[in-house]
Amino acid sequence: MREINEFITDQTGLSAATQHKIIISILILIFLSIIRLLILRIVWRQTQNVKIRYSWKRALSFIIPFSGLILISAVWIHAFEEFGTFLGLFTAGIAIALKDPITNLAGWFFIVVRKPFHVGDRVQVGPHTGDVIDIRLFQFTILEIGNWVDADQSTGRIIHMPNGKVFLEPQANFSTGFEYIWNEMKVNITFESNWQKAKDILDQIIHDYSKDIHIKAQKEIQEASKNYMIYYKHLTPIVYTKVMDFGVRLTVRYLCNPRQRRGSENLLWQDILIAFNKESDIQFAYPTTRFYKAGEVPETPQRNL
Repeated sequence: MREINEFITDQTGLSAATQHKIIISILILIFLSIIRLLILRIVWRQTQNVKIRYSWKRALSFIIPFSGLILISAVWIHAFEEFGTFLGLFTAGIAIALKDPITNLAGWFFIVVRKPFHVGDRVQVGPHTGDVIDIRLFQFTILEIGNWVDADQSTGRIIHMPNGKVFLEPQANFSTGFEYIWNEMKVNITFESNWQKAKDILDQIIHDYSKDIHIKAQKEIQEASKNYMIYYKHLTPIVYTKVMDFGVRLTVRYLCNPRQRRGSENLLWQDILIAFNKESDIQFAYPTTRFYKAGEVPETPQRNL
């Protein structure tokens, strides 16, 4: 072994101590790589869940390099005390020069520990809304919904957001805690229409659509109440009545999955159009202007352009 060290020293100029540190560093890298492969193999055998596999792979991609950095640094610095001093000075310099990246790193730590959202959740951070598709050390990525597209449908754009946003912007999570959201549909009918019949029709349609959703929602609220102060007095759908300038507004309020909002509206509107078309005393309303002259029969309402 001594002969090999002397030969390497003659060829490269590296001392025996330096060669020893290089060998230990290589062994550390090999050991950590083997640990990573073993853990991933165990996870792959234990579960077929794509989300769990992704979480383990992502966590190890952070833990293994950080562990390697600490261990190899300890090898190359003569004493642990010196390493601590070096680390303190190095961290102070980094904190001044790299304020934003460190803030994003702290944001990643907050996301991992506090878990305001997970990969797969639908969230709104500031003005941006979308499905979380990736979380990394310095940024998380969402698949945008809404914007110029109606009813929370995907725009196809991917938005990369700095993790530091979690300290600066409010975060709304559509998926964690309570799976459902309240959605409302506004149905306007004329003053001359039979609004009571229309309300009964809407009530029947929305109850047929919702069926057992409120029962499932109640169970989820009971589970979510372990972590959050969530309370609803009524979870069944309801139809509200309001008088507008141009007619009577019937607002249908019901629970639906955030990702099914547009689909639910599509089904409900089809049923509403079919049902109202069968009734001669129910007409949809729209903004109109009416003109009256004293002693004359009122004119036919004209559409307000």
